[in-house]
Amino acid sequence: MLCVVENHSLPRTAAFFDLDKTVIAKSSALTFSKSFYHGGLINRRAVLRTAYTQFVFLAGGADHDQMERMRKYLSSLCKGWNVQQVRAIVAETLHDLIDPIIYDEAASLIEDHHTAGRDVVIVSSSGAEVVEPIGELLGADRVVATRMVVGEDGCFTGEVEYYAYGPTKAEAVKELAASEGYDLERCYAYSDSVTDVPMLEAVGHPYAVNPDRGLRREASSRGWPVLVFDRPVRLKQRIPGFTMPPRPALLAAAAVGAAAATAGLVWYASRRRGPTACARV
Repeated sequence: MLCVVENHSLPRTAAFFDLDKTVIAKSSALTFSKSFYHGGLINRRAVLRTAYTQFVFLAGGADHDQMERMRKYLSSLCKGWNVQQVRAIVAETLHDLIDPIIYDEAASLIEDHHTAGRDVVIVSSSGAEVVEPIGELLGADRVVATRMVVGEDGCFTGEVEYYAYGPTKAEAVKELAASEGYDLERCYAYSDSVTDVPMLEAVGHPYAVNPDRGLRREASSRGWPVLVFDRPVRLKQRIPGFTMPPRPALLAAAAVGAAAATAGLVWYASRRRGPTACARV
């Protein structure tokens, strides 16, 4: 089914995208497990467990209980990790791991929404250290993601500061709308999971993308359009002039910390209307 993106100049509008299985074909949080293994952050057993979790996620999605188990597991797994090392590993392997699994259909939609004058916001339950660089790669204007508590030693404590999941995503969307002046009735939202029904309900144009069984039922009963994304493609293939920065430059950028990583996310917004911070919800 073709998604028609209408053009509205005023008031301001946005398109809110879930990330995993909506914009990219896998779980962003689990995709980097081998990179973290090679970086010495996890052992082989953890790699195998995350691979199995990825398989379950791709085979049938994840319900609330599965998401809770995944959150607890990942929170305990990353306890003691140095944040700067995590950012450096993600920056070094981002293009190799994420670029090939971006859905062509999602990338086209993001382009269409930008052409129509809308902001693009990635709203994901994965950690900010992973989601922010992916948002930058996609040209997103803002990112809402799970944030872990970081201790004075610069390492994760294993506690969650903010969990971008379920109703919390909808709250983030509404708070962004209030702060940025978005007309939610004219905004769009895309997700594959029934857990994101509150976010989809918050906008006037909700779309179910590769929906799990629960969301497919909800979409059918509510008359929401269903989209099928099945063409992962490298951005370089879509845009012939697109070039990747060299890896040493990526590592240097990651080493300066969260401020520099976040700054890249808002290049588009800065070009149009001055710098804005990522959502703090």
